[in-house]
Amino acid sequence: MNTEVFGVFGDREAFDQFATPTKYDRVLEGRQVTVGVSDVALGLPGRTQVYDGEDGLCVLWGEAFIDDAGSTSTAKHLYDAFGEQGANALGTVNGSYLAVIERDGIARVFTDQLRSWECYYTDAPGVRVFGSDAAHVGRTIDDATPYWDAIREFTHFGNVFTDRTTIEELERAPFDGYLGPEETGELRRFVYQPTEFDYAGELADRMERALKRRGGLPGHNGLLLSAGYDSRIILSQIDDIDRCYSIGSPDADEVQVARLLADQYGADHDILEVDASYLQTLYDVVQYTQGLRESLHIHHRGNDPEIQADSIYHGLFFDTMFRGYFLPRDGFEVFGHTLPRNRLEPDPDVSSHYCGLLGCFPDAETNGHDWDMFDETAGQQFAEETIQPAFEQCLDRADSVYNAIDLLGVKLKPTLPFRAHLADNYIESFIAADAELVEWHLLTPPEHRNDRVFLEALKQIDDDILRHRPPNRPHDSYRINQMEKFLRRKLPVVEAFDTAWPDRDRIYADNNMDQQLFPESESIHELAPRTKLRINDVASWLDATLDHPIAPDEMVRSKQ
Repeated sequence: MNTEVFGVFGDREAFDQFATPTKYDRVLEGRQVTVGVSDVALGLPGRTQVYDGEDGLCVLWGEAFIDDAGSTSTAKHLYDAFGEQGANALGTVNGSYLAVIERDGIARVFTDQLRSWECYYTDAPGVRVFGSDAAHVGRTIDDATPYWDAIREFTHFGNVFTDRTTIEELERAPFDGYLGPEETGELRRFVYQPTEFDYAGELADRMERALKRRGGLPGHNGLLLSAGYDSRIILSQIDDIDRCYSIGSPDADEVQVARLLADQYGADHDILEVDASYLQTLYDVVQYTQGLRESLHIHHRGNDPEIQADSIYHGLFFDTMFRGYFLPRDGFEVFGHTLPRNRLEPDPDVSSHYCGLLGCFPDAETNGHDWDMFDETAGQQFAEETIQPAFEQCLDRADSVYNAIDLLGVKLKPTLPFRAHLADNYIESFIAADAELVEWHLLTPPEHRNDRVFLEALKQIDDDILRHRPPNRPHDSYRINQMEKFLRRKLPVVEAFDTAWPDRDRIYADNNMDQQLFPESESIHELAPRTKLRINDVASWLDATLDHPIAPDEMVRSKQ
């Protein structure tokens, strides 16, 4: 990848065995760890910094701020603080990063508190190898073994729920944790401690500071802009955004509102029109799934050549951190459709809830094929056996069932390939990972992480932020918006709202993708398009990582 950190808990000779040193902008050699760093933003303020001293080293890779660092590089500041405070020094670092530190006989790799960058590792080569690119680390393993339990999770849910991967010998550093030469461990930065305060006012203040920290990125600045709530606040507060990019057709309501927003805040606007490349399945795209998450979330993948930007902003993960996307909302049934009540589900079924959010396969229309997929009962059992243990592992950081449910979503981060692609091709800013905003999420009770509080905060920042409302959310009330969506779908005299994203099922069918992806696997053709795309993702990723290819049919049979 273009942007990467890769290392070994060993010497330079061991590093050279598994990496090409000339690929990296810097290679740092310590007594216990050797690490290579690639990043076009190396040395820029708030970006990747390195410190290479006589007695140790520090790499702070990604987007990282230390408010009291002054003129000292963030890597040197963290190195000094680590000598005095140990792992507690990581509490001073704000952002989305991996930190590699060797000092006083201790060598560690630390994630940020969201694990917004994964650290993959293996001991299979006889020395512990680690890095941000799962495929690179995976290729250091001789005769790597597919991990069929994880492959089955990915095929059905589009995620792997544990710290394992789709290769048996390849694992991930723990959430909010660290990796050492022979051990792993967890920190306690991400722990829910809800309290009472001015939720909207505090979110507004923290959001303004988070955006201010991330202003002034170099070169031509772009923003991936939808008509929704999240990206418009970035457009309103970052002064030097030159051009906005919206995905869709020129006559789509979402695109038209996005164009109005760009005009409101004085930015140019480009439409990334949708064609067959929207579901582009080349390894150039699939690599950003890391074999753990589905590529369909990389919405801009087919239009990347049209994005003429050096730096890029986006609102990814705002819905999770501030609007409670993963929280279970209560509702009541009307004509087979669930309409929301203004409260959380009093007795949530965690497995069913996550099946609905992630798109659990199979469903009634795709059962009974000759390769023996799950029936409904077996599918429910598989979901329970997969999701419930992952949920229970979240309880030690949460004060309630609701926060444990939200934490599971934070751990999964199903949309992360969207960000991974951007960060590998542009100087990218992950605003939702700001430490002040993460703290707001942890302090705010789950019933107050919702659209109402979020919108109130946005209006405090900019009272004209809703001049052009999202076309499918004409009202401030989430409940009223949902009711209008329902009525528009049911009543023949009014048009339904446009969908926010292109219709992947139609694009899949129109471009005869079964013949492109699975020409010799006709049994797969009957599956839902999303499931078929997942099968292609994991098969393609494993094919590029293992010594031997895995046929798509084997992905389906991985249930045993």
